[in-house]
Amino acid sequence: MKTENELIPRIPSGGPALELDFPGLHIGIAEYDGGPTGCTVLSFPHGAASAVDVRGGSPGLIGGYERVDAVCFAGGSLYGLEAATGVAAEILAARGTAVWGSIACVSGAIIYDFGVRQNLIYPDKALGRAAFLSAEAGRFPLGQRGAGRSASVGKIRGSTRFLGEPGGQGGAFSTIGNLRLAVFTVVNSIGVVLDENGGVLRGLLDRETGRRMHLREVMAQHPEELRFAEAEGGGNTTVSAVVVNQRLSPRELSQLARQVHAAMACVIQPFHTMNDGDILFAVSTEEIEATSWNLMALGQVCSDLAWKAIRSAVCPTV
Repeated sequence: MKTENELIPRIPSGGPALELDFPGLHIGIAEYDGGPTGCTVLSFPHGAASAVDVRGGSPGLIGGYERVDAVCFAGGSLYGLEAATGVAAEILAARGTAVWGSIACVSGAIIYDFGVRQNLIYPDKALGRAAFLSAEAGRFPLGQRGAGRSASVGKIRGSTRFLGEPGGQGGAFSTIGNLRLAVFTVVNSIGVVLDENGGVLRGLLDRETGRRMHLREVMAQHPEELRFAEAEGGGNTTVSAVVVNQRLSPRELSQLARQVHAAMACVIQPFHTMNDGDILFAVSTEEIEATSWNLMALGQVCSDLAWKAIRSAVCPTV
């Protein structure tokens, strides 16, 4: 049996994945089976403009730079932020220089995934390096992979009746002419995930009836089940990135991040709670100049993609 000091990064292959054609974007994941936990890296070989929107009461963020070489999502709570430093270290090694202007800028965000496993293994610098080195174009693994390896959704901590269910990482991609848009998310929410009709797709599974319920239904019918919810807290957070190839100003990127992040509340309910630490990066590879699409329309299309990405995280084969 391997100890925590003898962890070996594993690069998983196969399984459900989003196929996409997005120049200037590479995707890599690496995992520790001993957790299980992992990290997911969005790498931008030519650099990219970035903005970040932070919500909820318990965020874990490193970086938040206006220009990035990569974005790293990881499990392991705050300890998992170390994975982003591994990505930066590997970029430094590849460049062979630390001259001002060539410093690797890697932003990172984490989920708390200790709650569903009984060990202290977290995505460290070595795992971040491995994920970055595995990065390739055109494929984003779905479900319990990478940073979403031990993600869960729809939880009432302390309840023995209402069960959380597996979360994961999801993605969606679209093209409109030469415009490319993608959303990637790691869903580890306290809230449930809703289907297209507003029903509960995953989370708050009533073990006595086999029915999934909205939190408002639990509050009305089984208020006693919520007695530990606020006292224990933690264990949640959804981290995401919306990536476009249209050049946007810093102000426009910030607004895109806010619009898409707010729209995600249509699918995750409740969202941005005191016990969540939701973070969304808006990133532009700046491949094309401004098009006829205004910012509001761009935000709506990306919001639609975010809804698909969330659902693909918990139902990767749908």
